[in-house]
Amino acid sequence: MDGPYIRVEESGDVQQLDAEVTTIGRGEGTDIRLSDPSVSQLHAELVRRGPYVYVVDLGLSLNGTRVNGRPIARRVLEEGDVISFGTARCRIGGLPSEELNPDIELRRGAAPELTRRELDVLTSLCRPALSDEAFVSPATAREIAEDLVVTEAAVKQHLLRLYQKFRIPEGPNRRTRLANEVVALGLVRPMPVLDRKRKAS
Repeated sequence: MDGPYIRVEESGDVQQLDAEVTTIGRGEGTDIRLSDPSVSQLHAELVRRGPYVYVVDLGLSLNGTRVNGRPIARRVLEEGDVISFGTARCRIGGLPSEELNPDIELRRGAAPELTRRELDVLTSLCRPALSDEAFVSPATAREIAEDLVVTEAAVKQHLLRLYQKFRIPEGPNRRTRLANEVVALGLVRPMPVLDRKRKAS
């Protein structure tokens, strides 16, 4: 088989990863459908960059995504890696055999220029995902508005501009995809809970 592919361990089904993005989940519209109840409707994406593939957990599942047993948000895959979506296990194959540094390989081009307010919106958006609780969805527009003491309409305008700046295409889970991109680029950092409480008091 030429190029990267994924094998579902339970069924033995093998799917070639020809598309740039392959969606995985329990929902009918996903490219690779897993019937396991621990898998979300839309659980993760496999993104192909030339001969390489990385996996992105979409943050919508309580059970998360693991590579070789370790929870991940986003990770470059190597030949033979076992990916667990909830408890459903798959194995990746057909990848180049050289050693890859998962951190370096994911660094894309420089981040777009952002205003101070846009950075505030991104920090608030990603805050739940950067907390100690695993697999939390990013903040909603309403939660960001409450956090920044602005209107929900203003937050939605900022988010629309941010989707354009980060080239996040329309579609489901756009906020989650934006948050994943921002965290992967290292633009936001976790804010210690104690500091937040001290600030609020």
